[in-house]
Amino acid sequence: MRRLMLAAAVAAIAMSAAAAVAQPVPLIERAKLFGNPTKSAGRISPDGKWLSWVAPRDGVMNVWIAPTSDPAKARPMTAEKKRPVQGYFWAPDSNSILFVTDNGGDENFKVYGVDVTTGTQTALTPFDKTRAQIVAVSRNVKDRILVGLNNRDPRWHDVHSLDLKTGALSLVFKNEGFGSFLADDGLNLRLAIKPRGDGGQEIYAVEGQAASAKPMAVIEPEDALTTAPAGYTADGATLYWVDSRGRNTAALIAQDVKTGGKTILGEDPRADVQGGLVEPRTGRIQAYGVNYLRHEWRPLDAGVKADLDFLKSRLKGQFAVSSRTDDDTLWTVAEDRVVEPTTLWLYDRKARTVTKLYTGRPELEGAPLQPMHPVEIKTRDGFTEVSYLTLPPGSDANGDGRPEKAVPLVLLVHGGPWGRDAYGYHGVHQWLANRGYAVLSPNFRASTGFGKAWINAGDKQWGRKMHDDLLDAVDWAVKAGVTRPDTVAIMGGSYGGYATLAGLAFTPDRFACGVDIVGPSNLNTLLKTIPPYWQSIRAQFVRSMGDPDTAEGQALLKERSPLTKADQIRKPLLIGQGANDPRVNKAESDQIVEAMKAKGIPVTYVLFPDEGHGFARPENNLAFYATTEHFLERCLGGRAEPFGRSLQGSSMQVVYGAEFSPGLKAAVDGAQTAAK
Repeated sequence: MRRLMLAAAVAAIAMSAAAAVAQPVPLIERAKLFGNPTKSAGRISPDGKWLSWVAPRDGVMNVWIAPTSDPAKARPMTAEKKRPVQGYFWAPDSNSILFVTDNGGDENFKVYGVDVTTGTQTALTPFDKTRAQIVAVSRNVKDRILVGLNNRDPRWHDVHSLDLKTGALSLVFKNEGFGSFLADDGLNLRLAIKPRGDGGQEIYAVEGQAASAKPMAVIEPEDALTTAPAGYTADGATLYWVDSRGRNTAALIAQDVKTGGKTILGEDPRADVQGGLVEPRTGRIQAYGVNYLRHEWRPLDAGVKADLDFLKSRLKGQFAVSSRTDDDTLWTVAEDRVVEPTTLWLYDRKARTVTKLYTGRPELEGAPLQPMHPVEIKTRDGFTEVSYLTLPPGSDANGDGRPEKAVPLVLLVHGGPWGRDAYGYHGVHQWLANRGYAVLSPNFRASTGFGKAWINAGDKQWGRKMHDDLLDAVDWAVKAGVTRPDTVAIMGGSYGGYATLAGLAFTPDRFACGVDIVGPSNLNTLLKTIPPYWQSIRAQFVRSMGDPDTAEGQALLKERSPLTKADQIRKPLLIGQGANDPRVNKAESDQIVEAMKAKGIPVTYVLFPDEGHGFARPENNLAFYATTEHFLERCLGGRAEPFGRSLQGSSMQVVYGAEFSPGLKAAVDGAQTAAK
């Protein structure tokens, strides 16, 4: 009876919501949004002779290179067969490409090198059950880099010098409790950052192969997520900081290493300083970024100001510099126009010319992509919550960022929670808007980029004030005429998955349905199963969430766990999980699904055996988004592209509840038949 009543309620909501959807425009195929891009991650080699990018090779994203003088003569450098290359960079001498990859999403990354001339690939950190980290790369030291390896102690990364020609590893620093390090341009370790039990940090000078006896600086817990040393100039005379100590938003500060004197180079009362343009040879910061509603460049150098002004005059969208040659004559610049696919340009500083290198997803050119609207939402306790709204095509005739009639809305919650949403092209926003939904991404408290007061306001507020911020965003959307109270879904990954589960369990009448992607359901078990290499940030999680080692903390974590109130869930739920997730263990999804099954509450649970914390393989993304699309169609009444071949090539397994997700069982059966 409960399932029949639920089905009737969902059908009524969907019919009502469907009537509000704007006149249809062509469906953008999921494959165009979430399949392999034509090219991405474009860069130029330090010597300027080569361009590089990631592009499909036999259906898998691999690194390609081409002469800068003739980009058409591209050739693949890597030959990954299963998982896409997710990160790569040029060796300082331009003789090889370096990339990292793991096995099935387990985050045990290995570093590989590929010789540009011979194509020979070498495993530079050939250790199993080891997570390699890049510690430092120098512009001026060409033959080696610094890497961190936790094969001796899984909690801490020993620092090694890696010879890029021979592959030889030499121990530089045996790590007995430091979370991170900072090296100068000579690849000399200068600072070691040690976590404190209260969530703060101590910074020690490194002398030879040991840290100093006393810290040279202390970062208190309230500043730990907004303060960090940011690098040295090449001569080692200046240390840069992004620093919120004694202030709210983090400023860019230059410290004279000899005298200790500090100079504020840049600040903004609305948002933290983030990112910067660094002169390749000298290491001087020439410009910094501030991202409040949109990203803004703030130049510190007259020459670079002229460059930024020129680029702004030639490019219509936001832009970022993705690489620079050693002589600083050539830059690669990525342009984001939001309503067009991202484009990469080659900027010649001497000639003052920009040359188009590629469009990442040319198949989206001319597609009905929608603008993104930054909005400021007041929370119930007086904070300002920067959020981003995308509306369905045809719903906002006058372009004022409000639809003429209320439409269904998906509240899309970011992960972290120490992360943020930002203005720019967003594939999920475009997909959902194209299907007939408004999409709202709020930067709730604990989000980064808006000062330490906003981050610290999230302490011990999982499922409480952090959730209130999400509800305040929904209330704003209802009051602004964007949507109606009964046509709102909640969706997100990682912390956003937790927020989805919390939304359905703690406020069961506020959302029509939810989509949880790798979200934790039990905060006690989450903190017990985090990877050992998170030891350096565990104290920050405890400070933010609660201490699982105390009775009081366990009680708090239990109270804030959606699993505790799983029996209160009344609305449809779709869960996606990676079997190899080292951050949010598969048991997090298993637990809440079992609890819902025991109470006879409908839930659909899909599992990806070859994925971890999120889905890297495009075949898996396409399968999950196809499932989500049909799930939301039933819940909110939007549009859906037929499943078609979306499940073919994916590893997706329906663990439970195929019958609760429209068309899913038939699509799975069809994919299995095609695979035989």
